[in-house]
Amino acid sequence: MKHVVITAVLACALGCTGRPSVSAPTPVGQSFDLVIENGRVVDGTGAAWFYGDLGIVGDRIRVVTTRGMLRGAKARQRIDASGMVVAPGFIDIQSGSTNAFLRGDSRVVGKVTQGITTEIFGEGGTPAPLSADMLQRAMAALDPADTLSRRLLPLFATPHGFAEMFRVIETRGASVNVGAFVGGSTLREFGMGLAEGAPPPAALEVMRGAAARAMQDGALGFSTALIYPPSTFATTAELVEIAKVVRNAGGIYITHMRSEGDKLLESIDEVVRITEGSGIPAEIYHLKASGIRNYAKGPLAIARIDAARAAGLDVQADMYPYAAGATGLSSCLPPWSAADGKLFENLASPAMRAKMRAEMEHQTFDWENLCELATPPNVLVSRLNAPALAPYAGKRLSAIAEAMKTDWIEAVMNLVLTEHNRVETTYFMMDEDNVRLNLRQPWMKIGTDAGAVDPATFKGLVHPRSLGTFPRILGRYVREEGLMPLEEAVRKMTSATATRLSLHERGLLKPGMYADVVVFDPRTIIDKATFEEPLQASIGVRDVFVNGTAVLRDGVHTGAKPGQIVRGPGATPVATKRTR
Repeated sequence: MKHVVITAVLACALGCTGRPSVSAPTPVGQSFDLVIENGRVVDGTGAAWFYGDLGIVGDRIRVVTTRGMLRGAKARQRIDASGMVVAPGFIDIQSGSTNAFLRGDSRVVGKVTQGITTEIFGEGGTPAPLSADMLQRAMAALDPADTLSRRLLPLFATPHGFAEMFRVIETRGASVNVGAFVGGSTLREFGMGLAEGAPPPAALEVMRGAAARAMQDGALGFSTALIYPPSTFATTAELVEIAKVVRNAGGIYITHMRSEGDKLLESIDEVVRITEGSGIPAEIYHLKASGIRNYAKGPLAIARIDAARAAGLDVQADMYPYAAGATGLSSCLPPWSAADGKLFENLASPAMRAKMRAEMEHQTFDWENLCELATPPNVLVSRLNAPALAPYAGKRLSAIAEAMKTDWIEAVMNLVLTEHNRVETTYFMMDEDNVRLNLRQPWMKIGTDAGAVDPATFKGLVHPRSLGTFPRILGRYVREEGLMPLEEAVRKMTSATATRLSLHERGLLKPGMYADVVVFDPRTIIDKATFEEPLQASIGVRDVFVNGTAVLRDGVHTGAKPGQIVRGPGATPVATKRTR
């Protein structure tokens, strides 16, 4: 009996989720770099909170114990978390901060103030790897004054360009940890250029080889955004073949599906077929049912995913907690119009504009027109750069068309052609009840689908998810509505994502884990950003530590950049060394 008791106690010390994980009493004289004490510890497992203390040495958590046990320990710094929740740092599975990490403000202020400590980018496309042809096209499109891109792009076209991308990020430093999927659009262009059609065997092998090297270089998997060219040209069969390579390296497949509206259920079926055909775990980006006529498909989409899981297929999803999405206005144009990189050339051609108009007026199910799905009054054009278009920034598409004395189709084509870019746009087309339903699913995770902005310096409109995603869930849906327990919400934001991405040393408050920690006030945490006034930081997050270093103290960014590169399980020692 004594042996059984000792065994049970030891087992709990190594990982019982219902109580703090402590291997032994704190030795007399033990010292820590940082002690966070007296907080309500929510450890990321989903287990009930407890009053506890954390002892941190260097970039790791050394001890998690009940409150008061570290009172006598030596510590270089002590933080009193009385009245606060102490949780693992939040992991953004769908970050859009790529540019910030490579050439912008890598403090990512708008993410840190949400409690985010790790960002994962790469939806659809990534800066690397580049083929020789991709490099040539990219260099030709650069502004002559953009000397930084001229220096970086050739690095991304080397045999291990994905590792070089990480090296650049690591050299610049970041306030959060950074990881990435390799973009499916990037792989497609690597093997097929910007052409339509199924890849011939030789091109497919080029794509598979590029995927294999990216996995060796630390990619967490591969991602697709199947509404954007050239990814939209990809066939299910080629995605299965790439998925086999990525699966063998321990990665996942994550996708912005072909449809989130009229063909939502059929698109989920395609995800299931890719999983069946390759054995890869699959993740659906920002699960939603778009367009009023499709709101009833929200529960059906969940049932499709549950059915796949019941059949033994690892299909899961993530989301942001808003009833509007954001992408380019160019998503309202037929995908073929961008084939071979000729979008702007086609928009300048009267004959091609007429062809595009005919297809936009008579929508087919071969592609999804977001302007038609949302309807023009629910399409908000966020940012415009051309001086002639300045009066239209922040206006609805219906109002812009009226001001231009034309219809919405012509307005879309005029705006995209004049701007010579995709034109950032917000689409109001989801149902709040479906948002709540999605949040309750056990396989759901959280991502912002946004890049970081600093509200003190950014100009223009952005989707409020850039500044509010994680606090919105904790404040509105947990505290105010009681949609789910606090512990479950934190699990979805931390360990659920870490486990999904095989980041086995993050996402939990446990001894030996990296010290990514957020301290927030559960009574006040909330988002402040709105669609009308989005440049407002969230409140309630007091302190954020990344790898044991403070990046936010008393709500103020410290300027520190202790972030590390997080790599997938297929990363090779050579690739890891290459980026250090």
